[in-house]
Amino acid sequence: MTIGHTRPDPAKSRIAQSMGKARILMEALPYIRQFRGRVVVIKYGGSAMEDPALRESFAGDVTMLAMVGIHPVVVHGGGPQISEAMNREGIEPVWVDGLRVTDEAAIGVVQRVLVGEVNVDIVRLLAGHGASPIGVSGLDAGLFVARQKDPRLGFVGEIETVNSDLIRRLIAEGLVPVVAPIARGADGAVYNCNADSAAAALAAALGAQKLVYLTDVEGVYRDLDDPATLISRMSLAELETLVGDMEGGMLPKLTSVVTAMANGVRQAHILDGRVQHALLLEIFTSEGVGTMITHTGETP
Repeated sequence: MTIGHTRPDPAKSRIAQSMGKARILMEALPYIRQFRGRVVVIKYGGSAMEDPALRESFAGDVTMLAMVGIHPVVVHGGGPQISEAMNREGIEPVWVDGLRVTDEAAIGVVQRVLVGEVNVDIVRLLAGHGASPIGVSGLDAGLFVARQKDPRLGFVGEIETVNSDLIRRLIAEGLVPVVAPIARGADGAVYNCNADSAAAALAAALGAQKLVYLTDVEGVYRDLDDPATLISRMSLAELETLVGDMEGGMLPKLTSVVTAMANGVRQAHILDGRVQHALLLEIFTSEGVGTMITHTGETP
């Protein structure tokens, strides 16, 4: 006769683990229902573009969004790749106020690297995870039209108009647009555009539900020197106040968020792209992993 507890059934631990996974899926369900059919514009850059594990994580996240009926649109950078290509060709970098001067020789390198190398690589990466990506540049169908930002910078542009019909048609076909941030000028020249600004302009033109920046920081801080001041959620009005007192590398990014949300984007997210599956954690969980900016009084 046996007394006391029986030997643990190995199957029970597997059941418990499976139930935990099921709870995670059920937590995501309300968000999938809420955002299904909506556009999410994602600026892809930094470590998430360079670290092999993070690249795979990003591709899986974007594919997951597409598979559940959300419409991701990727806008990518390529600064390090451009710098490497310019060095190989013996083009000496020149900087004005922290911005790279792009002369006639450099813009040829920029176009070749962004469109012919970086964009193609991202398309291949997403396709390998089961998404249906398509690479486009701001030159295609007049997607981006820009003006010269500053004569001292050469072929560096500021986007003035966006032909969002191209991206809408691609989304309607079930494709994931991957956008290289170059633009045509009214003068017929090709201009290199800041990828953060390009993502914001495109998100506004599409009336996107979300504008997401993958960065190399945890999110937005009230005090850059104090990690404890990380803000998990803030209103647009709070962000506008913060931007007014801010300096440094995050300022252009946050300024573009303010502009995008003032022109129709519902929510913005500043995420740490060094965290695997940051996109899914931010969009499909209540805690999130970065900073979420919403309009005043608005729920997620």
